[in-house]
Amino acid sequence: MTDTTPGNPAAEADTSLQHPPLGVRISRKVQSSWKTVVVFLPYAWLLIFFLLPFVIVAKISVAEALIASPPFSSLIEWTDEGILTIRIVIDNFLYIFEDDLYVKTYLNSVKISTISTILCLLLGYPIAYGIVRSPPTTKNMLLFMIILPFWTSFLLRVYAWMGLLSDQGTINNMLISLGLIETPIRMLYTEFAVYVGIVYTYLPFMVLPLYANMEKLDNTLNEAAADLGAKPVSIFLTITLPLTMPGIIAGGLLVFIPATGEYVIPDLLGGGNVLMIGRLLFNEFHANHDWPVAAAVAIALLVLLVAPMMAYQHYQGKQAEAR
Repeated sequence: MTDTTPGNPAAEADTSLQHPPLGVRISRKVQSSWKTVVVFLPYAWLLIFFLLPFVIVAKISVAEALIASPPFSSLIEWTDEGILTIRIVIDNFLYIFEDDLYVKTYLNSVKISTISTILCLLLGYPIAYGIVRSPPTTKNMLLFMIILPFWTSFLLRVYAWMGLLSDQGTINNMLISLGLIETPIRMLYTEFAVYVGIVYTYLPFMVLPLYANMEKLDNTLNEAAADLGAKPVSIFLTITLPLTMPGIIAGGLLVFIPATGEYVIPDLLGGGNVLMIGRLLFNEFHANHDWPVAAAVAIALLVLLVAPMMAYQHYQGKQAEAR
């Protein structure tokens, strides 16, 4: 039994251990809960900047358009009798699926983003493979060149392509001077220009995930297959391609998702002739002032984009279970 007589060193030490200072207790509390804090921060970020705006847009999508400010009805209202009423209008969603304009715009957006993703893959795969196979000094320089366009404003790069693709632009003038054509080729304000702009803009988003995935590959597998008599094409199809599939899926999502909702490129390079969801949203919000329909279009687009992400997560889960 410890002697608690005042002035006893053993008693004072025992008391300090049982009742440490406030600063020590706070420090221990922070150290024990650091994992909770680290996990909470990204969830709080998603809650504030993703879930909350999504709830607001979802609320507007089930409202009724009004000539007022704001131009939509309230979801929850109190009547004169003091009764709480909730008014939900689903006609906005029915309207966008019944109107051919919205259906064609969705399909056109998916078509353009899908083809652009395939083109980025066909261009980005050999680029990433070449960077991985390069010497260390050359590899760093090539990676720097891939990232370099991000140092320039996205809008300026799109305007540069307008100068290159116009009827009196650099490309047409060069072809005419070489005698390959007599009259300018119409490239600007076409679907071709939109493909060029999207592929140029989002190609790094395909190259970088592929490079990160290929950097982890074990080259001894290819060497062993070659020693056993496998042809280069067979080695690529049976070893390299399956092992780089996670990088292909990640890069494909990074290109497909933002390309589907792209607004600047179709508006500037397409000149309004190539209608995509981003342009349609702008028209509904600012030209027609029909916020409920615009919100319904945005919600439908979000569902359209979330579907491939869920498929990718399912694929990753299957891969993890297989391992």
